Amino acid sequence: MRVNLTGLAGAAGLVFALGAYAPAAFSQLADLTALTLPRAEQLLQSRNRELQAARRAVEAAQANTLTAGAPPNPTLSLGVSAFNPSAGIGPGSYRDKTVDSSVRLDQLIERGDKRDLRIANARSLESASNEDLSDAYRQQLLALRSAYYDLMFAQDKTGISRDSAQLFDTSMRAAELRLKTGDIAAADVSRLRVDALRAANDARAAEADLRRAQLTLAYMIGAEAQASALRAVDAWPAHAAAEDGEVTDELLDRRPDVRAAKARVEAAQKARELARSLKSNDVTVGAQFDHYPLGTTPNSNQFGTGNSYGVFVSIPLFFRYQYQGEIQAAEVAYNSALESLDRTRALARGELSRTLSDLQAAAERLRRYDESLLVEAKKSAESAEFAYRNGATGVMDVLDSRRTLRAIQIDAASARDDYAKALAAWTLALPANQENGK
Repeated sequence: MRVNLTGLAGAAGLVFALGAYAPAAFSQLADLTALTLPRAEQLLQSRNRELQAARRAVEAAQANTLTAGAPPNPTLSLGVSAFNPSAGIGPGSYRDKTVDSSVRLDQLIERGDKRDLRIANARSLESASNEDLSDAYRQQLLALRSAYYDLMFAQDKTGISRDSAQLFDTSMRAAELRLKTGDIAAADVSRLRVDALRAANDARAAEADLRRAQLTLAYMIGAEAQASALRAVDAWPAHAAAEDGEVTDELLDRRPDVRAAKARVEAAQKARELARSLKSNDVTVGAQFDHYPLGTTPNSNQFGTGNSYGVFVSIPLFFRYQYQGEIQAAEVAYNSALESLDRTRALARGELSRTLSDLQAAAERLRRYDESLLVEAKKSAESAEFAYRNGATGVMDVLDSRRTLRAIQIDAASARDDYAKALAAWTLALPANQENGK
């Protein structure tokens, strides 16, 4: 089997809009009793809780960008001093009081491009959050498709088990009539009864599996209350025409998880530069206005007043500590981001190779079931049933053929499930047309 990376990448169609959350409009239960995969994907976008959490992370990153870009606010200081407890503050208006009063305004001036570096760091982290949202959608979409195909498999398995149980019930009634006429041994009827009971148990177990599959899919689309109504109606995906392809670095670099890791490397680099810029002394510039008493005036018991102005500059002195800890921590974070990028790329390459191998194996397994195993099992079962009805064979032969056919039918349905999930995993592992829907 040959798989074309570019061809399937175009077929992936992983274009989605993950903008502001809007509640999905599905109040009718009929929407879920005939659920298609495209409809389930729409509900995933609007109702999936993991995607909602990823959107909140993007919003938090956007808020952090706003915070990082905020310039330092000035500081206003007001004060009075030189109170005389014995003389009091004197009569008259506020300007005539015998106290010193001052108004001061200070402004921090950052040096070393600290604000620009904070903004660049925050924007890189915001970009990483957007890519995380894209990757979260990819992962949730894969989980949704797997859950949808598991529901299809559970439905097929339940149908096979119910048909088998019904066949055994019909055979039991016919065998009991033949037993009354002496046309069949009591031991054969007992064997039929045992297999009929086993078929009923298998049918009940299949119904329990179906319920679990419904609950899993219902959680993915936020419809737990309607889980019992869920029914998948799509057909199984057809075999994909394929040819081998190469996993290139350019292909990996377009994946959202790799892009997120690269954005975090850029953020760590800016954070490292920001930590180094702490060694640039920031300057605080201030201006002050003072209003104060001058002393008593001639022939008067009141004080006169005067005004003065001042300008100040404050510079921190790094005599004892020069931010060595912050700089070292930023270096460690940068190296960790580089290692995380390398690990993400390795995992992405391994995922593509593994999913391609799984797809090829699943397709080959399904082809054998469709082209030979199912055909031969049906022929064998039909021959055994015909021979048994005409008294040419014993009950054990027909029971064995029924068990074999049922097992192969369930295995074939499982193979279809495995192929569909492998195809979804391979398609969604490709980075084609992936946008974050901003």
